[in-house]
Amino acid sequence: MGNSGNTVRRERVVRMSVEQPLWRALMGYRVLTMVYAIGLFASAYEVYERPWVAIGYYVVLVVWTLATLPQVSGARRCTKRFLTADLTVAVVGILLSPVAGHDRAVTGGSTLPSIWTAGAVLAWALKGGWRWAAFASVFIGVANVIQRGGLSRSTIHNVLLVCIASIAIGYVVEVARASERTLARALEIEAATRERERLARDIHDSVLQVLAMVQRRGSALGGEAAELGRLAGEQEIALRTLVAGGLTPTSRVSEDAAQGAVVRALDDPADIEDAGEPRDLRPLLAGHAGARVTFSEPGAPVLLAPAAARELAAAVSAALDNVRRHAGEDAHAWILVEDEPDAVVVTVRDDGPGIPEGRLAQAEGEGRLGVAQSIRGRLRDIGGTAELLSVPGQGTEVELTVPKQLVPKKLAPKKK
Repeated sequence: MGNSGNTVRRERVVRMSVEQPLWRALMGYRVLTMVYAIGLFASAYEVYERPWVAIGYYVVLVVWTLATLPQVSGARRCTKRFLTADLTVAVVGILLSPVAGHDRAVTGGSTLPSIWTAGAVLAWALKGGWRWAAFASVFIGVANVIQRGGLSRSTIHNVLLVCIASIAIGYVVEVARASERTLARALEIEAATRERERLARDIHDSVLQVLAMVQRRGSALGGEAAELGRLAGEQEIALRTLVAGGLTPTSRVSEDAAQGAVVRALDDPADIEDAGEPRDLRPLLAGHAGARVTFSEPGAPVLLAPAAARELAAAVSAALDNVRRHAGEDAHAWILVEDEPDAVVVTVRDDGPGIPEGRLAQAEGEGRLGVAQSIRGRLRDIGGTAELLSVPGQGTEVELTVPKQLVPKKLAPKKK
């Protein structure tokens, strides 16, 4: 933990967006409806009294539609100023329809922009939700009434169709954004919880054990050392309470950005190794072998993903620490590594007095998280399991199982 300040950490950005596909669909809709409107004009060109008015408008419509495609690619670039100008183009096209001299534009036929106007309203819906959609629909509806010279069945039908469709889409967008924010918050909580558990394991594996050792040695030496041991014991209790109650995690950022909700989290530098080649577990565990620790391994490499091998080795270290602390310095321990087809199983067994029934639950309630965090927590994080079997007077056995699904087949050891 002493060099943690020099550790390089990498930022991971998780981006989610339900609304972004709608913006892309709007881009395609605007281009297709522009082509459709021009096609309608070309098919009825001869009935226009002033076709040059329609041609002038379509030139503007084509230039505007194509030039503003980037503006409708996402909410961030789709500003209020653009939306106002876009709605103006649609309203002007509707009002110019009778000026162009097309009788059907007044009697119930298509206007110059035709269904392109719906795209302008939908842009308001995607940007601001159903209220903005209703606001834009009012302008389109009023323009249609003015252009037709009054209310009619077809006018009411067209206005209601655009209004209802845009409001519905605007409401869906609002729901999608709320869902994205909820998911972002859930990911933030999950990341904070995992960070807290990681810090708790690191603290237990280092600081807490040192404080506990100082307390024991100080009490044994007496005098001023006993006072130092007492202070160390108090700090150990306070730190265990902090770890059990929750640590303040590194700040996460949740945003309702243009492309959807964003969660930024800080990766543990060790996680960067996960993309590397599998690692042989045996060298990581061989260092524990000694006069009172017997290490048994297969004859071939035992490959695991780097993160999985690292966490499994740390869990074994935590199990051996528990043996030394609770079974005594004279206890003997055995480490057995088994390389099975689908998983790696490491068993740590000792010949100590065992653990009384209910002691683990009591220790966890007191903030002593050795088994809960340093062993089970590590295995859970890498998709493995930890099983503990202890019979009073007959020692303790911890079985650690890690699946091999992260090991590429081409790098796995070949069976002879």
